[in-house]
Amino acid sequence: MTEYGFFLSCEEFTPQELIHQAERAQQAGFTRLAISDHFHPWNEAQGNSAFVWSMIGALSQAVDLPVTTLVTCPTVRLHPAVTAQAAATSSVLLDGRFTLGVGTGEALNEHVLGDRWPSFEERAEMLEEAVEVMRELFTGRRVSHRGPHYTVDNARLYTAPPDRLPILVSGFGPKAAATAARIGDGFVTMTPDADLVGAFRDAGGTGKVVGGLKVCWSADRDKAIDEVHRRWPTELLPGELAQLLPTPAHFEQASKLVTREMIADAVVCGDDVDAHVEAVRAYPRAGFDEVYVGQIGPDQDAFFEAYRTRVLPALRGSGAGPEGAAAEPGR
Repeated sequence: MTEYGFFLSCEEFTPQELIHQAERAQQAGFTRLAISDHFHPWNEAQGNSAFVWSMIGALSQAVDLPVTTLVTCPTVRLHPAVTAQAAATSSVLLDGRFTLGVGTGEALNEHVLGDRWPSFEERAEMLEEAVEVMRELFTGRRVSHRGPHYTVDNARLYTAPPDRLPILVSGFGPKAAATAARIGDGFVTMTPDADLVGAFRDAGGTGKVVGGLKVCWSADRDKAIDEVHRRWPTELLPGELAQLLPTPAHFEQASKLVTREMIADAVVCGDDVDAHVEAVRAYPRAGFDEVYVGQIGPDQDAFFEAYRTRVLPALRGSGAGPEGAAAEPGR
């Protein structure tokens, strides 16, 4: 059965706002939380960059929902051993309700220590080795590792995860889907692409497929489009720009390629319930197990009220799962 979660954007909101959104999400009937892991926002209009591991600690004390990082890069800015310790502590604080989503990252966040930004092929190799290192450490046993990219010397997580800590691997093409099937406990991809889900399953992937979208609920659609165009034009940048550009200023320059009309066509803006339902429903139709929705802009209260009373009930009442099964009562 598909679960519907809320996406917390560390780039757009202050820590206090994120905690309040998580509380509202639980009250509205979302059953999970996802949270971004960024050192920088994509542009100055977003204007925040809360440290995800501090946020997860705070969330564990504020709400009872499971939390997933979408996604963490455990390869450059943080060594996989340090990422493993942060993830293990998060799992303990959340009583095992933590999932680590990982990916190859963006130069925007990973260049900040002055490290060289590797090619995609090298980053993929680094991610695979990082996952191996973290899985060893999650056992709570002493680990020494000498690999092509990482060294771990007699390290042990004394605060280890209570159970197996799931690692989801992010990607945007068939090769990445096959890698996720081979090394991950699930697959993260943001577009509702049934072919990519099929590639993950055909490669032997048996875990969850996770994705999500950003929307802007507002009584004024034109105002919502303007809000998205100001804050999140980066969502529509073509090709590999999102992985290669190093600073928010570069993203602002590239975002001049994104027109207001492109935003209006690509992002659900306004208060048309059917439009919101159909945009979210595309994910379970494509075979996704979890879908995370993020609200762009300041009108969070109207979003949560609309999703609590209209959008989530419509999704669950429609039997939006891959086989069209009805939702469980009360879910």
